[in-house]
Formats: sequence, C-alpha cells, structure tokens
Amino acid sequence: MCLGIPGQVVSIEDADKALGLVDVGGVRRLTNLLCVLDGRPAEACVGEWVLVHVGFAMSRIDPEEAQRTLELLEEMGEIQEELAQMRASPPPMPEPRPAPAGPAPLPASPAVGEGRDE
Repeated sequence: MCLGIPGQVVSIEDADKALGLVDVGGVRRLTNLLCVLDGRPAEACVGEWVLVHVGFAMSRIDPEEAQRTLELLEEMGEIQEELAQMRASPPPMPEPRPAPAGPAPLPASPAVGEGRDE
C-alpha cells in the first residue's frame, strides 16, 4: 500500500533544489520539499511536519494531525511495514541525467539524380 507518512523536517540540505532531511519514525531521508514551499524559502520548513510519499513532501500538517496519523498507522500495522521498507531501501535520489547533446541530426539528402524521373 502506498501512503503518505508524517515526518518532521530537521534540516535543509540543498535550498536551491528544495531538498531537506526529514525524520520519519527515526529514519532520516532526503526529501523534496518543493510542493510545500508555498513561495517561502526552504529554510522556513525546518521544524514543520509534512506528509512524505515516495521522496516528496506532499503537504504540511500540524503536529497534532501528525501524531494522530502516526497512531492510526501504528494501530493498522502500516507504519512498521512502511518504515521497514524505508530502512531497507537506498535513499530515493536518482542521479541527474545529462542534458541532451543538441538537436537530432538531419537525415541525409538523396544523392544527385536519385528520386528524379529523367
């Protein structure tokens, strides 16, 4: 099951890329904070609670809602499964892909005399 898990932003690792370190049940992961910035600098997120899904903070939540959600997930047994998966997997930060080298080459022109009726 895929779900958002509450986590607390503990630091900003790269403000330009909106990447912060988020603590989710004792597991700290680099998380993209772009969806929760709302025009604020990334540093404004430190200390806030967010719902994390596949490496992205999807929304901000208040501490009470975070606590209630964690308790419900624990009751359902979901949080242990999700935390185990997080602990077992490498951080989900793919390497950046190189930029394309430029436009694709044009197809070769037909040789002189080809394709003409003479």
